[in-house]
Amino acid sequence: MLPQSVPASPNLSRRLAKLTSILDVAKAMSAERDLDLLLPLILYEATKVVESDRCSLFILDREREELWSKVAQGSKNEIRLPMGSGIAGQVAHTGAVINIPDAYADPRFNSSFDVSSGYRTHTILCVPMRDANGDVTGVIQALNKRGGRVFDAEDEELLLALGAQAAGAIENALLHEEINRLFEGFVSASVVAIEARDPTTAGHSGRVADLTVSLARALEHHTTGPYAQTRFTAVELQELRYASLLHDFGKVGVRENVLVKAEKLYPHELETLHARFQLARKDLQLQSSRRRLASVEVRGLSALPSIHQEEDARLAQELAQLDEVMGFLLTCNKPTVLAQGNFERLLELGKLTYTDAHDHGRPLLLPHEIQSLSITRGTLSPEERREIESHVEHTYRFLSQIPWTRALRRVPEIAYAHHEKLDGTGYPRAVPEIPVQSRMMSICDIYDALTASDRPYKKAVPHTLALDILKKEAGSGQLDKDLFAIFVEAEIPRRALKKSPA
Repeated sequence: MLPQSVPASPNLSRRLAKLTSILDVAKAMSAERDLDLLLPLILYEATKVVESDRCSLFILDREREELWSKVAQGSKNEIRLPMGSGIAGQVAHTGAVINIPDAYADPRFNSSFDVSSGYRTHTILCVPMRDANGDVTGVIQALNKRGGRVFDAEDEELLLALGAQAAGAIENALLHEEINRLFEGFVSASVVAIEARDPTTAGHSGRVADLTVSLARALEHHTTGPYAQTRFTAVELQELRYASLLHDFGKVGVRENVLVKAEKLYPHELETLHARFQLARKDLQLQSSRRRLASVEVRGLSALPSIHQEEDARLAQELAQLDEVMGFLLTCNKPTVLAQGNFERLLELGKLTYTDAHDHGRPLLLPHEIQSLSITRGTLSPEERREIESHVEHTYRFLSQIPWTRALRRVPEIAYAHHEKLDGTGYPRAVPEIPVQSRMMSICDIYDALTASDRPYKKAVPHTLALDILKKEAGSGQLDKDLFAIFVEAEIPRRALKKSPA
């Protein structure tokens, strides 16, 4: 006959429940990487396991030989204790458990905290937290066993077990924080490098990141349309922020003179053009002097006053014409839209010549100058524009070399598509399949480029006009019209940049 099962005693059931609780919290701790969330979780479970009134947790800072805590129950401020000071400091120093049944009867107890907080400590249990190598990484301290009881050996055992689990979880969380700080430092340094390469766009990367993350957060409040169910976790927002901050990093691979080109001619080309026109002025003056001498030989010295009058008038007209041509070229050199008639006139001016010091005819306007001044929009030639556009390829290659964490692995992909268009007219791949993160970044990137006041090659566009331009691109199928509608409705520029409509 089989023996009947014996019911578990209340003490055994209670112990099993506590062990189960430790296992459950161990699973929860192993999944939590945010230290600000992990530490309160540990304290909550420690309080339950040993049935105490409150608990505190101190982490060992070996470099400073201190214990620090920002979750010492009863205190809202971060606490730092010297190694070996107080009960917690002694446990951290010796690695031995301290169990005090009557706090005020023990000389090791410092009652100053009770006095300042109005709390009354009766019993104390303080145990070390040890990592996988057995080294002390901190302490857990429980105060006042409930029911007026004292902490027993079972409490010590359970709190030590919980502390061992907590030590591993805290170490992982601290390592996670260090990795985050490493990435933050790297991203910040990269942005500094971008802005040092192109000072005219300083602040652009940060503004685009602020705009894009704000737009992503605005989707949380959007309940209709294709993006009603689109939500981004904190890690996904971090990934989006990094991609936005680094979207232009590839500009470090673009020639600086192309990157900061403010006019159609480079400064040295414009200087050469000015020098050539000065030579042309001297040539006109020299030709006028030669004609004066020749006229005197033919008409005699008595005709000199009338000769001077005639030549002065002719020279003034020729110099005025030359100055007008130079003024026209300077107008063409600006990053404005070139009218068709101006293009035709540039071709005619290519036929003008002057005489050099060797009496050889030289063109006043060189072919490559005509080509540059004939740029119909902006300041870049097709070759220079392709070089600028290549920054996206440089960005992708650079970001792809970084060993991103699994949570951030899409940073290169998101940054890679920020100049693509939904109708396939973008670059560098001209593909219409664009991640939603990149679609948001495209809108924000264009908005900031339009409204930025620090570009030497264009004036800032007012907020309302920038929205009109974006609306036109969204209406033509280049930008995501639903995301643009949210951008406008949620007033993203005002929220992200504190920019008032104008």
